Amino acid sequence: MAYAKKSYGQHFLTNEAIAEKIANGLEVFKDIRHLVEVGPGRGMLSKYLVPHYTSLALIDADKDMIAVLQQDPLFAGCQLIHHDFLKLDLAELFGNELLYVIGNFPYNISSQIVFKMIENRQIIPGMVGMFQKEMANRIAHAPGSREYGVISVLTQAYYEVEYLFTVNEGNFNPPPKVKSGVLRFTRRPELHLDCNEVLFKSLVKTCFLQKRKMIRNSLKGLLPIETLQKPFFDQRPEQLRVEDYVLITRQVTDHQQDRRIHLIDPPM
Repeated sequence: MAYAKKSYGQHFLTNEAIAEKIANGLEVFKDIRHLVEVGPGRGMLSKYLVPHYTSLALIDADKDMIAVLQQDPLFAGCQLIHHDFLKLDLAELFGNELLYVIGNFPYNISSQIVFKMIENRQIIPGMVGMFQKEMANRIAHAPGSREYGVISVLTQAYYEVEYLFTVNEGNFNPPPKVKSGVLRFTRRPELHLDCNEVLFKSLVKTCFLQKRKMIRNSLKGLLPIETLQKPFFDQRPEQLRVEDYVLITRQVTDHQQDRRIHLIDPPM
């Protein structure tokens, strides 16, 4: 039997009912043709997926876990892939076809999996995953809460996030030191924001670098002084919605464009 490895952040789920409940989180998605499970381990969650999804890829960076799955006839019809999910070219592997993602994600790479989803949002309409509870809260919380941060904004810009349920430590072997939370991500209709998305991401990170200060402190030099004196800029980063960050991005873009025009064609 393959044992959990600390280097891979493995905590094997042992509760059958919870495994089935996680699998059931996919039921709202009616058009699943391709499903990817990240970090299947010994297949606890996988066995609840096999009966329902004919195109199921199980991806694990641990070759010992892939070997365990290869020996189980239940997974004979699955695509077993020994690879680091974060390094895979998903569009190349699945031919740009839509695919959904599920998994009991290793805590040490769970945020990176979310960003991988966002980067591949054109082919990933939805995902269900288990995270460390603190991380799940940070991703799912709405503006105005202490947990709301960079990953909240960047994820909610492209996906609706639902906190489904909490999983206690005793449901794993070895048990983690913290609780877990299961999230469901549903892609928003618009794949792109109405702004410069590279600048949007940079501005969100910049604002949260000074989380306890009003956002005008983070935006000095990026917007005119008279603009920054408006009451809107009295707010702190965790108070702003995605739409607010989009608005700021557009304002900064317009201001930069105006400055370039004046440099190129100075007034007479």
